[in-house]
Amino acid sequence: MKGLRRRRLLNLAALIPLVGAAFAGFATNTLAASSDTSSAVSACQLNSASGQIKHVIFVQFDNTHFTRDNPNVPSDLEQMPNLLNFIKGNGVLMSNHHTPLISHTATDILTSFTGLYGDHMGVPVSNTFRYFNPDGTTNLGVSFAYWTDPIFDPTTSTPTDTKFNMLTADGKNAPAPWVPYTRAGCDVGQVATANTVLENLATDIPTVFGAGSPQALAVSGDPGLSSRTGFSRR
Repeated sequence: MKGLRRRRLLNLAALIPLVGAAFAGFATNTLAASSDTSSAVSACQLNSASGQIKHVIFVQFDNTHFTRDNPNVPSDLEQMPNLLNFIKGNGVLMSNHHTPLISHTATDILTSFTGLYGDHMGVPVSNTFRYFNPDGTTNLGVSFAYWTDPIFDPTTSTPTDTKFNMLTADGKNAPAPWVPYTRAGCDVGQVATANTVLENLATDIPTVFGAGSPQALAVSGDPGLSSRTGFSRR
């Protein structure tokens, strides 16, 4: 849950190469037993020094402060000494961080994914917002929608605005964070992170599988499907 105080985003991007390097030896040893897996890994070129980095792991902590709101009260990270010491002892802690405004879960995570503030990647206000209809009225929009989804409006099946939810200033779909990795021949997996997993049946399933796909037809015919299948909602 979110507190009332102003939140700062802790971006652990500086830790990513380090964590990847730490797993490199493990990956090399375990993959030796599987030629198929070894071939897949060899196709993934992360362009690291001497090819030492085999994996990139990005960990995001929502609402975790490094700096202190009150100078006399330890910050969130200072109250998590194991995590703080791990970062300081194994890599670089980036202390010059700035929260995106308005600061809330979706905008925070998407800012770290894209390297852009919300006005340049389409989600400047979260976790919900209002969009304008042609007659001047407004409707509800929800920030959490798959990367290539149009605006997700849970109040109607026919929203008047069908532009991308993740939208650049020139009206294009904001570049996805996994593209540099897949272009390098690498596999990418996401767990419980904003707009990179399927969590809204109404927009995510038709967008990813197609409006007439068996998956979309199953969802439209059984709205309760999410409680019994892998089509899970957050």
